[in-house]
Amino acid sequence: MVSDFFYPNMGGVESHIFQLSQCLMERGHKVIIVTHCYGNRNGVRYLTNGLKVYYLPIYPFYNQCVLPTVFPTLPLIRFILLREKISIVHGHSSFSTLAHEAMFHARTMGIKAIFTDHSLFGFADGSSIITNKVLKYSLAGTNHVICVSHTSKENTVLRAAINPHKVSVIPNAIDGTIFTPDPSKRHPCRLRVIVMCRLVYRKGADLLAAIIPQICSQHPDVDFIIGGDGPKRIVIEEMRESHSLQDRRCEYKLTHFVLSQLFILMSALVAALNAAIDLRRQEKHVDPLVAHQRVAKLYTWQNVAMRTEKVYNAMAEEPEIELRDRLLRYESKKIFFSIFLYVISYY
Repeated sequence: MVSDFFYPNMGGVESHIFQLSQCLMERGHKVIIVTHCYGNRNGVRYLTNGLKVYYLPIYPFYNQCVLPTVFPTLPLIRFILLREKISIVHGHSSFSTLAHEAMFHARTMGIKAIFTDHSLFGFADGSSIITNKVLKYSLAGTNHVICVSHTSKENTVLRAAINPHKVSVIPNAIDGTIFTPDPSKRHPCRLRVIVMCRLVYRKGADLLAAIIPQICSQHPDVDFIIGGDGPKRIVIEEMRESHSLQDRRCEYKLTHFVLSQLFILMSALVAALNAAIDLRRQEKHVDPLVAHQRVAKLYTWQNVAMRTEKVYNAMAEEPEIELRDRLLRYESKKIFFSIFLYVISYY
Protein backbone atom coordinates (compact mmCIF):
# COMPACT_ATOMS: atom_id res chain seq x y z
CA MET A 1 0.00 0.00 0.00
CA VAL A 2 1.50 3.34 -1.05
CA SER A 3 0.19 6.83 -0.36
CA ASP A 4 1.30 10.22 0.89
CA PHE A 5 -1.64 10.08 3.29
CA PHE A 6 -1.21 7.81 6.29
CA TYR A 7 -1.06 7.93 10.08
CA PRO A 8 -0.25 9.99 12.12
CA ASN A 9 -2.11 12.22 9.64
CA MET A 10 -5.85 11.76 10.06
CA GLY A 11 -8.37 11.33 7.27
CA GLY A 12 -10.52 8.95 5.25
CA VAL A 13 -7.72 7.66 3.01
CA GLU A 14 -5.49 7.04 6.02
CA SER A 15 -8.21 5.07 7.81
CA HIS A 16 -9.06 3.13 4.63
CA ILE A 17 -5.46 2.01 4.10
CA PHE A 18 -5.02 0.95 7.73
CA GLN A 19 -8.29 -0.96 8.03
CA LEU A 20 -7.91 -2.66 4.64
CA SER A 21 -4.35 -3.69 5.48
CA GLN A 22 -5.39 -5.17 8.82
CA CYS A 23 -8.17 -7.23 7.23
CA LEU A 24 -5.90 -8.44 4.40
CA MET A 25 -3.38 -9.57 7.01
CA GLU A 26 -6.16 -11.49 8.75
CA ARG A 27 -6.79 -13.24 5.44
CA GLY A 28 -3.18 -14.39 5.30
CA HIS A 29 -1.58 -11.76 3.09
CA LYS A 30 1.69 -9.98 3.76
CA VAL A 31 1.05 -6.24 3.70
CA ILE A 32 3.47 -3.32 4.05
CA ILE A 33 2.75 0.39 3.80
CA VAL A 34 4.99 3.00 2.20
CA THR A 35 4.56 6.71 2.92
CA HIS A 36 6.74 9.76 3.50
CA CYS A 37 8.13 10.86 6.85
CA TYR A 38 6.00 12.83 9.28
CA GLY A 39 8.19 15.12 11.39
CA ASN A 40 10.67 12.91 13.21
CA ARG A 41 8.77 9.74 12.32
CA ASN A 42 11.31 8.24 9.94
CA GLY A 43 12.39 4.75 8.93
CA VAL A 44 10.55 1.50 9.61
CA ARG A 45 7.78 1.36 12.21
CA TYR A 46 5.41 -1.44 13.25
CA LEU A 47 1.75 -0.82 14.01
CA THR A 48 -1.07 -3.04 15.27
CA ASN A 49 -0.66 -6.76 14.51
CA GLY A 50 2.84 -6.17 13.17
CA LEU A 51 1.80 -4.00 10.22
CA LYS A 52 5.08 -2.76 8.76
CA VAL A 53 5.31 0.87 7.64
CA TYR A 54 8.16 2.48 5.70
CA TYR A 55 8.34 6.21 6.47
CA LEU A 56 10.63 7.32 3.65
CA PRO A 57 13.06 10.21 4.34
CA ILE A 58 11.17 12.49 1.95
CA TYR A 59 9.46 15.58 3.30
CA PRO A 60 6.06 16.77 2.07
CA PHE A 61 6.08 19.66 -0.36
CA TYR A 62 2.44 20.77 -0.53
CA ASN A 63 -0.74 19.61 1.19
CA GLN A 64 1.01 16.55 2.74
CA CYS A 65 2.27 15.41 -0.69
CA VAL A 66 5.91 15.05 -1.76
CA LEU A 67 7.37 16.97 -4.68
CA PRO A 68 6.93 15.09 -8.01
CA THR A 69 10.41 13.92 -9.05
CA VAL A 70 10.09 10.37 -10.52
CA PHE A 71 13.79 9.44 -10.52
CA PRO A 72 14.93 10.23 -6.92
CA THR A 73 12.27 7.89 -5.49
CA LEU A 74 13.28 5.00 -7.76
CA PRO A 75 16.19 3.62 -5.63
CA LEU A 76 14.10 3.62 -2.44
CA ILE A 77 10.98 2.15 -4.01
CA ARG A 78 12.98 -0.46 -5.94
CA PHE A 79 14.87 -1.48 -2.79
CA ILE A 80 11.64 -1.94 -0.81
CA LEU A 81 9.87 -3.88 -3.58
CA LEU A 82 12.79 -6.28 -3.95
CA ARG A 83 13.49 -6.61 -0.23
CA GLU A 84 9.87 -7.36 0.65
CA LYS A 85 9.29 -9.53 -2.46
CA ILE A 86 6.25 -7.49 -3.42
CA SER A 87 3.90 -8.91 -6.05
CA ILE A 88 1.28 -6.11 -6.14
CA VAL A 89 1.65 -2.38 -5.53
CA HIS A 90 -1.60 -0.69 -4.48
CA GLY A 91 -1.60 3.11 -4.71
CA HIS A 92 -4.20 5.31 -3.03
CA SER A 93 -5.53 8.82 -3.79
CA SER A 94 -5.29 10.89 -6.97
CA PHE A 95 -3.46 13.60 -5.06
CA SER A 96 -0.70 11.27 -3.84
CA THR A 97 2.53 11.86 -5.75
CA LEU A 98 4.21 8.95 -3.98
CA ALA A 99 1.44 6.55 -5.02
CA HIS A 100 1.72 7.49 -8.70
CA GLU A 101 5.50 7.22 -8.71
CA ALA A 102 5.47 3.87 -6.89
CA MET A 103 3.00 2.44 -9.38
CA PHE A 104 5.14 3.78 -12.23
CA HIS A 105 8.29 2.10 -10.83
CA ALA A 106 6.38 -1.13 -10.14
CA ARG A 107 5.20 -1.40 -13.74
CA THR A 108 8.75 -0.72 -14.92
CA MET A 109 9.90 -3.68 -12.81
CA GLY A 110 7.12 -5.92 -14.10
CA ILE A 111 5.12 -5.80 -10.86
CA LYS A 112 1.33 -5.47 -11.01
CA ALA A 113 -0.08 -2.09 -9.97
CA ILE A 114 -3.59 -1.28 -8.73
CA PHE A 115 -4.97 2.14 -7.89
CA THR A 116 -7.85 3.22 -5.63
CA ASP A 117 -9.49 6.59 -6.30
CA HIS A 118 -11.16 7.97 -3.18
CA SER A 119 -12.56 11.32 -4.30
CA LEU A 120 -14.56 13.12 -6.96
CA PHE A 121 -12.88 15.84 -9.00
CA GLY A 122 -14.05 18.48 -11.43
CA PHE A 123 -12.79 19.33 -14.89
CA ALA A 124 -12.56 23.13 -14.95
CA ASP A 125 -10.48 24.44 -12.03
CA GLY A 126 -6.69 24.51 -12.19
CA SER A 127 -6.11 21.85 -9.55
CA SER A 128 -8.46 19.38 -11.25
CA ILE A 129 -6.96 19.99 -14.70
CA ILE A 130 -3.44 19.22 -13.49
CA THR A 131 -4.56 16.22 -11.43
CA ASN A 132 -6.52 14.77 -14.35
CA LYS A 133 -3.52 15.09 -16.67
CA VAL A 134 -1.36 13.21 -14.18
CA LEU A 135 -4.06 10.61 -13.70
CA LYS A 136 -4.30 9.91 -17.45
CA TYR A 137 -0.59 9.24 -17.57
CA SER A 138 -0.45 7.24 -14.34
CA LEU A 139 -3.42 4.97 -15.03
CA ALA A 140 -2.31 4.29 -18.61
CA GLY A 141 0.13 1.73 -17.23
CA THR A 142 -1.89 0.53 -14.24
CA ASN A 143 -3.41 -2.96 -14.30
CA HIS A 144 -6.69 -2.12 -12.56
CA VAL A 145 -8.54 0.67 -10.77
CA ILE A 146 -10.86 0.56 -7.75
CA CYS A 147 -13.40 3.30 -6.99
CA VAL A 148 -15.46 3.70 -3.83
CA SER A 149 -18.80 4.33 -5.58
CA HIS A 150 -20.43 4.07 -8.99
CA THR A 151 -20.46 7.86 -9.26
CA SER A 152 -16.76 7.85 -8.47
CA LYS A 153 -16.22 5.25 -11.20
CA GLU A 154 -17.95 7.43 -13.80
CA ASN A 155 -15.88 10.40 -12.66
CA THR A 156 -12.57 8.50 -12.82
CA VAL A 157 -13.32 6.94 -16.22
CA LEU A 158 -14.03 10.37 -17.69
CA ARG A 159 -11.06 12.09 -16.04
CA ALA A 160 -8.49 9.41 -16.86
CA ALA A 161 -9.98 8.30 -20.20
CA ILE A 162 -9.68 4.61 -19.30
CA ASN A 163 -11.71 1.54 -20.19
CA PRO A 164 -14.60 1.19 -17.67
CA HIS A 165 -14.06 -2.59 -17.68
CA LYS A 166 -10.74 -1.93 -15.93
CA VAL A 167 -12.55 -0.27 -13.01
CA SER A 168 -14.21 -2.05 -10.07
CA VAL A 169 -16.46 -0.52 -7.43
CA ILE A 170 -15.75 -1.43 -3.81
CA PRO A 171 -17.47 0.92 -1.32
CA ASN A 172 -15.91 2.16 1.86
CA ALA A 173 -16.80 0.58 5.17
CA ILE A 174 -17.58 1.71 8.69
CA ASP A 175 -16.86 0.37 12.14
CA GLY A 176 -20.35 -0.17 13.53
CA THR A 177 -19.02 -0.72 17.05
CA ILE A 178 -17.70 2.84 17.48
CA PHE A 179 -20.93 4.82 17.04
CA THR A 180 -24.36 3.53 18.03
CA PRO A 181 -27.49 5.74 17.79
CA ASP A 182 -29.03 6.72 21.10
CA PRO A 183 -32.37 8.50 20.44
CA SER A 184 -32.98 9.02 24.18
CA LYS A 185 -30.17 11.62 24.34
CA ARG A 186 -31.49 13.81 21.54
CA HIS A 187 -33.05 17.21 22.11
CA PRO A 188 -36.85 16.80 22.09
CA CYS A 189 -37.58 20.15 20.45
CA ARG A 190 -34.74 20.64 17.98
CA LEU A 191 -33.39 18.89 14.87
CA ARG A 192 -29.65 18.59 14.51
CA VAL A 193 -27.93 18.12 11.16
CA ILE A 194 -24.35 16.86 11.34
CA VAL A 195 -21.73 17.37 8.63
CA MET A 196 -18.43 15.49 8.80
CA CYS A 197 -15.72 16.34 6.26
CA ARG A 198 -12.42 18.08 5.69
CA LEU A 199 -13.29 21.73 5.07
CA VAL A 200 -11.80 22.14 1.61
CA TYR A 201 -13.22 23.18 -1.75
CA ARG A 202 -13.42 19.69 -3.25
CA LYS A 203 -15.43 18.45 -0.25
CA GLY A 204 -18.11 21.08 -0.87
CA ALA A 205 -17.40 23.48 1.98
CA ASP A 206 -18.52 26.44 -0.16
CA LEU A 207 -21.78 24.65 -0.95
CA LEU A 208 -22.29 24.01 2.75
CA ALA A 209 -21.84 27.71 3.50
CA ALA A 210 -24.58 28.47 0.97
CA ILE A 211 -26.98 25.83 2.24
CA ILE A 212 -26.90 26.56 5.98
CA PRO A 213 -28.42 30.10 5.89
CA GLN A 214 -31.29 28.95 3.66
CA ILE A 215 -32.17 25.99 5.87
CA CYS A 216 -31.85 27.99 9.08
CA SER A 217 -34.13 30.74 7.74
CA GLN A 218 -36.79 28.20 6.75
CA HIS A 219 -36.52 26.05 9.89
CA PRO A 220 -35.94 27.92 13.19
CA ASP A 221 -35.63 24.63 15.12
CA VAL A 222 -32.77 23.21 13.01
CA ASP A 223 -29.14 23.32 14.24
CA PHE A 224 -26.00 22.40 12.31
CA ILE A 225 -23.07 20.54 13.85
CA ILE A 226 -19.93 20.69 11.72
CA GLY A 227 -17.06 18.28 12.39
CA GLY A 228 -13.82 18.91 10.56
CA ASP A 229 -11.21 21.54 9.83
CA GLY A 230 -9.36 22.98 6.87
CA PRO A 231 -8.69 26.14 4.86
CA LYS A 232 -12.39 26.67 4.19
CA ARG A 233 -13.23 26.90 7.87
CA ILE A 234 -12.94 30.69 7.59
CA VAL A 235 -15.74 30.60 4.99
CA ILE A 236 -18.00 28.80 7.47
CA GLU A 237 -17.07 31.25 10.24
CA GLU A 238 -17.76 34.27 8.02
CA MET A 239 -21.11 32.80 7.00
CA ARG A 240 -22.07 32.31 10.64
CA GLU A 241 -21.12 35.90 11.53
CA SER A 242 -22.77 37.53 8.52
CA HIS A 243 -26.09 35.71 9.10
CA SER A 244 -25.97 35.93 12.93
CA LEU A 245 -26.13 32.16 13.35
CA GLN A 246 -23.83 31.89 16.37
CA ASP A 247 -26.53 30.14 18.37
CA ARG A 248 -27.34 27.67 15.58
CA ARG A 249 -24.00 25.84 15.41
CA CYS A 250 -22.51 23.57 18.07
CA GLU A 251 -18.84 22.75 18.51
CA TYR A 252 -17.95 19.29 17.27
CA LYS A 253 -17.68 16.38 19.70
CA LEU A 254 -17.73 12.68 18.92
CA THR A 255 -20.74 12.20 21.19
CA HIS A 256 -22.80 14.39 18.88
CA PHE A 257 -23.09 11.48 16.50
CA VAL A 258 -25.54 9.76 18.80
CA LEU A 259 -27.50 12.99 19.29
CA SER A 260 -28.08 13.87 15.64
CA GLN A 261 -31.15 13.05 13.61
CA LEU A 262 -29.71 13.71 10.14
CA PHE A 263 -26.32 13.17 8.52
CA ILE A 264 -25.45 14.74 5.16
CA LEU A 265 -22.58 14.94 2.70
CA MET A 266 -22.03 18.01 0.56
CA SER A 267 -23.76 16.43 -2.44
CA ALA A 268 -27.08 17.17 -0.68
CA LEU A 269 -29.15 20.11 -2.01
CA VAL A 270 -31.50 22.40 -0.13
CA ALA A 271 -34.60 20.69 -1.55
CA ALA A 272 -33.35 17.24 -0.54
CA LEU A 273 -32.50 18.43 2.96
CA ASN A 274 -35.89 20.07 3.31
CA ALA A 275 -37.53 16.80 2.30
CA ALA A 276 -35.48 14.90 4.88
CA ILE A 277 -36.45 17.39 7.60
CA ASP A 278 -40.12 17.02 6.72
CA LEU A 279 -39.89 13.22 6.88
CA ARG A 280 -38.22 13.48 10.27
CA ARG A 281 -40.96 15.72 11.62
CA GLN A 282 -43.65 13.38 10.33
CA GLU A 283 -41.88 10.42 11.98
CA LYS A 284 -41.65 8.68 8.59
CA HIS A 285 -37.91 8.16 8.79
CA VAL A 286 -36.27 4.76 9.23
CA ASP A 287 -35.66 3.78 12.82
CA PRO A 288 -32.03 4.80 13.57
CA LEU A 289 -31.16 1.49 15.24
CA VAL A 290 -32.55 -0.49 12.29
CA ALA A 291 -30.63 1.70 9.84
CA HIS A 292 -27.47 1.34 11.93
CA GLN A 293 -27.71 -2.45 12.03
CA ARG A 294 -28.32 -2.60 8.27
CA VAL A 295 -25.37 -0.35 7.40
CA ALA A 296 -23.05 -2.03 9.90
CA LYS A 297 -23.80 -5.40 8.30
CA LEU A 298 -23.48 -4.27 4.68
CA TYR A 299 -20.37 -2.10 4.88
CA THR A 300 -17.67 -3.97 6.79
CA TRP A 301 -13.91 -3.87 6.31
CA GLN A 302 -13.86 -7.65 6.08
CA ASN A 303 -16.14 -7.41 3.04
CA VAL A 304 -13.95 -4.70 1.50
CA ALA A 305 -10.86 -6.88 2.01
CA MET A 306 -12.55 -9.93 0.47
CA ARG A 307 -13.58 -7.99 -2.64
CA THR A 308 -10.17 -6.35 -2.93
CA GLU A 309 -8.56 -9.78 -2.69
CA LYS A 310 -10.63 -10.90 -5.70
CA VAL A 311 -9.21 -7.98 -7.69
CA TYR A 312 -5.69 -8.95 -6.61
CA ASN A 313 -6.21 -12.57 -7.67
CA ALA A 314 -7.65 -11.58 -11.04
CA MET A 315 -4.75 -9.22 -11.74
CA ALA A 316 -2.16 -11.80 -10.63
CA GLU A 317 -3.47 -14.23 -13.26
CA GLU A 318 -3.27 -11.72 -16.09
CA PRO A 319 -0.29 -12.09 -18.47
CA GLU A 320 2.38 -9.43 -18.29
CA ILE A 321 2.08 -6.61 -20.82
CA GLU A 322 4.97 -6.33 -23.25
CA LEU A 323 7.08 -3.16 -23.29
CA ARG A 324 5.84 -2.25 -26.77
CA ASP A 325 2.21 -2.42 -25.63
CA ARG A 326 2.98 -0.30 -22.58
CA LEU A 327 4.57 2.38 -24.73
CA LEU A 328 1.56 2.33 -27.04
CA ARG A 329 -0.66 3.03 -24.05
CA TYR A 330 1.36 6.14 -23.23
CA GLU A 331 1.44 7.18 -26.87
CA SER A 332 -2.35 7.04 -26.98
CA LYS A 333 -2.36 9.66 -24.22
CA LYS A 334 -0.12 11.94 -26.33
CA ILE A 335 2.47 12.25 -23.59
CA PHE A 336 5.70 11.88 -25.51
CA PHE A 337 7.93 13.14 -22.72
CA SER A 338 6.48 10.50 -20.44
CA ILE A 339 7.41 7.84 -23.02
CA PHE A 340 10.98 9.11 -22.89
CA LEU A 341 11.00 8.91 -19.09
CA TYR A 342 9.53 5.43 -19.18
CA VAL A 343 12.16 4.14 -21.63
CA ILE A 344 15.03 5.66 -19.61
CA SER A 345 13.79 4.22 -16.31
CA TYR A 346 13.17 0.81 -17.96
CA TYR A 347 16.80 0.51 -18.97
